[in-house]
Amino acid sequence: MSRLDHHPERHLVARIGWLRAAVLGANDGLVSTASLIVGVAAAQTDKTGILVAGVAGLVAGAMSMAAGEYVSVSSQSDTENADLARERAELETDPEAETRELAAIYRNRGVDPAVSLEVARQLMVHDALGAHARDELGISEHTSARPIQAALTSAATFAVGAVLPLAVVLVAPVSLLVVLVSGSAIIGLALLGGLGARAGGAGVLRAVMRVTFWGAFAMGLTAGIGHIFGAVI
Repeated sequence: MSRLDHHPERHLVARIGWLRAAVLGANDGLVSTASLIVGVAAAQTDKTGILVAGVAGLVAGAMSMAAGEYVSVSSQSDTENADLARERAELETDPEAETRELAAIYRNRGVDPAVSLEVARQLMVHDALGAHARDELGISEHTSARPIQAALTSAATFAVGAVLPLAVVLVAPVSLLVVLVSGSAIIGLALLGGLGARAGGAGVLRAVMRVTFWGAFAMGLTAGIGHIFGAVI
């Protein structure tokens, strides 16, 4: 018995479905809520108004993320199902042509023509639709669209990301809110970027620099707008 029988390989691509939604949701929750709070605080609003704005941003943002992810991923799922339905019909009407089509895919990848045809025939017997979905359409179990999973993950992680700036509002004095919320958000973004990169097998430093730069830019922009409008009012 081989080593792989005891230790099957676990590829990071299996995490794509939930990892993208989780990273996007947490980052968006942290950046959006922190930016909103910083902008309102820069306009010299009292703490109650700042807290209400932050909580409203959390609820609205989480619902928006859930709805957006569900609609977006549902559209992807509809497209996948339409392609699978068409492929299923083609397999029923002309399986021999579909076998040659599958063999051509393997032949173009460098497989010997005779071997590619034999492989295609064996896969057609085993799971014809699965073989065409994977090798012709690029649809697999790991990458197929899951709308509900994406929606729930995005909403939950958005709320988790938004908790940090709201917690700072509760404990920090109004005079230091802009500095403390911004600083804690940058640290939180760095941690999220690092965790997301590690979970996805990507470079940590680059991910941290990317997410902290855009987070700082967003907060700086909203702080400037809040300051301008606060001075006008």
